[in-house]
Amino acid sequence: MGSLRIYATTGLVIANLSTFAHAAKLEDVAPYPKAEAGFTRQVIHLPKQAQEENFQVEILAGKTLEVDCNRQKLDGILDEKSLQGWGYPFYHLENVIGPTSTMMACPPGSKKKRAFVPVVGDGFMLRYNSKLPVVVYAPSNVEVRYRIWSASDKTGTALQE
Repeated sequence: MGSLRIYATTGLVIANLSTFAHAAKLEDVAPYPKAEAGFTRQVIHLPKQAQEENFQVEILAGKTLEVDCNRQKLDGILDEKSLQGWGYPFYHLENVIGPTSTMMACPPGSKKKRAFVPVVGDGFMLRYNSKLPVVVYAPSNVEVRYRIWSASDKTGTALQE
C-alpha cells in the first residue's frame, strides 16, 4: 500500500514538472537573444505528443491586409539559425516583400475584406519537438501563427512499374 502512494505522488510530481516546463519563460530555457530593432521575438510552446515523429509544425507568418477576390501572398524565407553554445534552433524571417496577387477581374459588386495574408517561401515546415520552444524573429509588422500537422496511420504501397 505504501508503494502505491509513492508511485502516485511521483506521478503527480512528474506531471507538475511537465506543466512547469511549458509554462517556463523563454529565458529559463536558454539565453535566446532579444529582438533587434524593427523585429519582434515570437515564441511557440508546443504540447507534448505521444509520437512526435508523426507531427510537424507549419509556421504561418503574415499580415492582416485589405484584399479583394484575388489570391494574395507575401514572399520571404524563414532561415534556421543555431543558438551559439547551445545548438538550439531558432528562426529568422527577413526580406518580407509583397503582397503579390493573381490579377483576375473580381465579380461585379464584390467587396474588399480584411484577411490574413501568409508569407510563402522556404523553411516554413519544421520538425515537431515539444522539448524546445519554437522561437521566431520576425519584422515588427508580421504576425506569427502556426498549424500542427499529423501523419495518418494509414499508408499506401507503391507499385512496381
